Amino acid sequence: MYIIYFLIILILPIYAQIKVKKTYSKFAQVPATKGMSGAQVARMILDNHGLFDVRVVPTQGVLSDHYNPATKTVALSEDNYYNSSIAGTAVAAHEVGHAIQHKEAYSFLTLRSKLVPVANISSNASWIFVMIGIFSSISGFLLLGIALLAAGVVFQIVTLPVEFDASKRAMNEVVQLGIISNNEERSAKKVLSAAAMTYVAAAAVAVLELVRLILIYTGMRSDD
Repeated sequence: MYIIYFLIILILPIYAQIKVKKTYSKFAQVPATKGMSGAQVARMILDNHGLFDVRVVPTQGVLSDHYNPATKTVALSEDNYYNSSIAGTAVAAHEVGHAIQHKEAYSFLTLRSKLVPVANISSNASWIFVMIGIFSSISGFLLLGIALLAAGVVFQIVTLPVEFDASKRAMNEVVQLGIISNNEERSAKKVLSAAAMTYVAAAAVAVLELVRLILIYTGMRSDD
């Protein structure tokens, strides 16, 4: 069982990363019919929603695209910002989807934002208590570590509807605004689906790890 468990937590995230990089690389080479750069796509969707105060800026790195609600900034990796491709269009629209969620106070995005500081602290501290609890056989420390880790797991789970919703909004926008043609919809969906898989894998691994620690804790308590 432990072999299967470790295979899952090791292989699943690696597979998800390979899948998203392979899919992104493939469609980053496919020019979008409309010839719009990622920056133009983002700006068009933002303006359509009256989000004139949200900036679109380039950022270094590959797949480093993100939306910062604190600064109201859609940051696109340079390839997506300057170039026209199916992948860049899908990614830009997805990040703008988060900006629209922010404007509409989308419940899961609001919850995730509130969980960020909790998740940051818990993720750093949880394993300290987990390791102390396991090596010292003190179940109280392990339980504290599990409780802290659980906060991070909740964050991972809440992230899923946020990302899925942003992708749904992205597809609706690029279709309704005519940014992509009908025969490009399937390709755009492949890019967004591959990206979503990384979040699913992260959540699955987090849940499995939490369950494993709970079983260890249960075993320790039964031995007391």
